[in-house]
Amino acid sequence: MEERPGLLDEFCLTTGYNRKYAIRLLNGPAPDIQRVVRPRGRKPRYGKAVISILTGVWEAAGYPWSVRLKALLPSWMPWIRKRYRLNAESEKQLLAMSARQMDRRLQGRKREQKRKIYRRTKPGTLLKHHIPVKTHSWDVEAPGFAEIDLVSHSGNAAEGEFAHTLNLTDIYSGWTESRGLLGKSEVAVQEALHEIRAGLPFRLLGVDSDNGSEFINWHLKRWCDAEQIQLTRGRPYKKDDNAHIEQKNWTHVRKLLGWERYDSRAAVEAINAVYGQELRLWMNLYLPSVKLEKKVRVGSKVRRVYSAAQTPLERVLASGQGDKQQLAKLQKLRAAMDPFELSQRIERKLETVYALANRRLSPKAAAAEPKKAVEMTRGGKVPKADFSTPLGKPAKARASHIPTAPAASVRLHS
Repeated sequence: MEERPGLLDEFCLTTGYNRKYAIRLLNGPAPDIQRVVRPRGRKPRYGKAVISILTGVWEAAGYPWSVRLKALLPSWMPWIRKRYRLNAESEKQLLAMSARQMDRRLQGRKREQKRKIYRRTKPGTLLKHHIPVKTHSWDVEAPGFAEIDLVSHSGNAAEGEFAHTLNLTDIYSGWTESRGLLGKSEVAVQEALHEIRAGLPFRLLGVDSDNGSEFINWHLKRWCDAEQIQLTRGRPYKKDDNAHIEQKNWTHVRKLLGWERYDSRAAVEAINAVYGQELRLWMNLYLPSVKLEKKVRVGSKVRRVYSAAQTPLERVLASGQGDKQQLAKLQKLRAAMDPFELSQRIERKLETVYALANRRLSPKAAAAEPKKAVEMTRGGKVPKADFSTPLGKPAKARASHIPTAPAASVRLHS
């Protein structure tokens, strides 16, 4: 044993090797013995076919969060089986995959979908002392109380008249409705709210807005008083007061229409053809969402605990407060319509909307990412700015679709 350090010193002196490298070399197998290199880690559990199907469903569903994606798989499974010809083993793997595993498998594709958001809002000054400020958190146990906001479609220029999207989201259920407006006059905003209210499957009890002049005005206040709707507002320059609707501004508006400028009546009509028909059904009937239940502090970190993912329709049904006739029609539509086909119909309508954008005053994709070419629409004719994210590009059907409801029956309310 005493001779071993001397042998190691002599070996290093003769070969010129580093001492640690020499130890590793001498402890290894003999030169004439082939070393078997065993692969590290576990073998992949999910095959390429399963990951490809998962990616197709994720894109067709509009790139939802992994928890929501896992929640929608069981309800979408009848159409997934027909489209992808799933065998029993692939279906079992797809349903058994955890949300964290989905995140890891889709990580590369998610990097391609990152986008930014901005808005244009002019603070209002009228009636602020007549409209109460809501600062406490929402604690509602039934649908009916909602947040509203406007999203600008002005492109690179704020002058002139251009389109806006009026967004309304219910706090309890997450039910969201959108309407396009040309300009943001008091009358146009009130009429859009009246139309949205008529299409809700529950009674509208209250609306909460920011301090924009399009909401803080006598016209809207009189309408709310006449309809017995509670009107409240958030604090100036405090976007967290309207956190629910700010999140929907991305998922239901920016993600679909991007930052292009729409300033024609034809463009607004095309936008409303998407909002008032397929999109409202697709978002509210087929896509589950989660709700924050509580926050738990663990040391210096805050852990958020969410409820089980449900669709807005499921939450309204569970509340027992919705209109039974409207809910029955919606349930019948959900059972009859293929969500993949519905997604493709929305895509086709969005291409019509993109074609009506004012390209001269819209952001240029090349200015944001000079190395990337301008993204083209599916038709290959109209360049679409790279700022917007398409609804999804579902994989081509491998089998016949489930018959969808006729176009006239999709819209429940005029």
